[in-house]
Amino acid sequence: MAVRGVFVNAREKRSLVAGEVLFAEGDLGKEMYGVISGEVELLHQGRVISRVGEGETFGELAIIDDAPRTLSAVAAEATEVAVIDDRTFLFLVHETPTFALQVMRSLSQRIREHDDA
Repeated sequence: MAVRGVFVNAREKRSLVAGEVLFAEGDLGKEMYGVISGEVELLHQGRVISRVGEGETFGELAIIDDAPRTLSAVAAEATEVAVIDDRTFLFLVHETPTFALQVMRSLSQRIREHDDA
C-alpha cells in the first residue's frame, strides 16, 4: 500500500483551513500527521523552515519522545491530514515497512533543515 493510501484510509482525519494552527512550538504532542491534501508550513520561532505536502509526514518526534514540540505547524491552504497516534504508528510500521522509512527520511530532512535555519 502506498504511503498516501495509508493516510487516505486513516481512522482519524482533521480538516484545516488556511492559516489554522495545528500545533505550536512548546505544545505537548501525542500524535504525528500525514498530509492527505493541501500543504502545511512548519515554523521555528515564527520563521518557515519547511513546507510539507501530500504524502509527507510531520510531528514525528511526538511519537518518539515526550518532549515539547520543537516546531509549529500551520495550514498554508485548505488541508486534510491523517492523525497518527503511537498505537497506529506501530501498526503502520509493522504492516507497511515503507512507512517507517518515509518517517525516518522526513525526520532526518527536517532536522537538517532546522540545523541550517
